[in-house]
Amino acid sequence: MKSIQLLRLHTALLVAVSVIAFLPTRASAASAAEINASARAALRRLLTQNPVAREVEKHSSAVLVFPKITKGGFMIGAQHGEGALLLRNGHVVYFKTVAASYGFQAGIQQFGYALFFINGRAMEHLYSQGGWELGSAPSLVVVDKGIASSLSTTSLRKDIYAFFFDQKGLMGGMGLQGSKITRIYPR
Repeated sequence: MKSIQLLRLHTALLVAVSVIAFLPTRASAASAAEINASARAALRRLLTQNPVAREVEKHSSAVLVFPKITKGGFMIGAQHGEGALLLRNGHVVYFKTVAASYGFQAGIQQFGYALFFINGRAMEHLYSQGGWELGSAPSLVVVDKGIASSLSTTSLRKDIYAFFFDQKGLMGGMGLQGSKITRIYPR
């Protein structure tokens, strides 16, 4: 019985990985200028609408912005988006995020998120791993209304703070998810 369930889980994960393989590739990906402009506009909107994000941004060494991530699925889900790491010195580095999930879920949605890097240690991890899985290290805090009310400049002790924004659509359910961030080189 357990071996049948395990086989189903492996099959579902294989299908999810296959779905991710068919997500946009370099040929259909946005240009560097498009990603940069979209990321900067999304960050401006976030900072205008969220005073806590504004305060965290003042203390960050860089911000990785994924302005538009599309997520969809039924039982097996996938998501994809492209973004820009905006460094204090003005340099921009480009990344994509992909994720697969399996579980009781259905729907489609779009959203964006920004990761505020408070110190260089977290950014070193991003570069040294050749990609980065959310939750695998360094310490990450997802800022929601409850955390935002208690967050101050003296309590910024974690490496990365994540803010979600511009959520549209509906995706419901529970599931297991792994999200990976990888560097890209758009034209």
